[in-house]
Amino acid sequence: MLGRWRSSTGVRVRSLREEDRAAALELCAVDPVATVLAAVQVEQLGRRRLPGAELLGIWREGELRALCWAGANLVPVALDEPELLDAMADHVRGRGRRASSIVGPAEQVLPLWDRLGPTWMRPREVRADQPSMAISNTPAVAPDPRVRLSGLEDLDILVPACVAMFTEEVGYSPLAAGGAYAARVRELVTLQRSYVRIEQAPEGRRVVFKAEVGACALGVAQIQGVWVHPEHRGEGIAAPAMAAVVEDVRRRTAPTVSLYVNGYNAPALATYRRTGFTQVGIYATVLF
Repeated sequence: MLGRWRSSTGVRVRSLREEDRAAALELCAVDPVATVLAAVQVEQLGRRRLPGAELLGIWREGELRALCWAGANLVPVALDEPELLDAMADHVRGRGRRASSIVGPAEQVLPLWDRLGPTWMRPREVRADQPSMAISNTPAVAPDPRVRLSGLEDLDILVPACVAMFTEEVGYSPLAAGGAYAARVRELVTLQRSYVRIEQAPEGRRVVFKAEVGACALGVAQIQGVWVHPEHRGEGIAAPAMAAVVEDVRRRTAPTVSLYVNGYNAPALATYRRTGFTQVGIYATVLF
């Protein structure tokens, strides 16, 4: 269903349509690392529909000036002026809160949250400093040859590892919402966007390292869900493992590999820098 036209100080907000795809992709292409999460949805505009989700665009003087993916997450693009932030916040406020998070460039997420916060529920956490990092060349360390694409035969140990990562990172089990999370893990395996290093342990096969390509658009692949088994942390596993992921992703999927990480996670930041990632911006996430 297309959103209603609304106006706020000379701008208009409405749901994007298939014919808006080119203009929306052009907007995302200004900074493809920063906008990859929304660009994934823009590329699919008119090709698929997700219940309760939509791409919202802001027009000013006939030009698409900003947009926002409003689905499971709220992801802003080019919301870099008070006038645009006010218009989007007014529109989103009228929809009611449906997203589990607001995520994207900090300079857009935090002002948007300032406007939505007074009428939305108190968030569980606001992560205001998440360095956005990228690499577009050969990794700085040798890749771990034991890292490989996950297979369907790995799901019995991969799903629990993914659940452990999510629970540690977010604070609750993703299985509480049903089977959607396990289905997403399986989908990424099928799409060849899931990587693992598996070893034998006393209890049987164990996932020692894992990571996924969670989003890919406009020549950028964003890595998500990086995890090292707790018993193997501090062994220097992560940087060579990430180098293996970067090499394969750049060879098969996209020339630029990106990720974002909590600013307080000093070991992760050191690992990514050692691998060859450099900081290109700052993300922020508001978690509900």
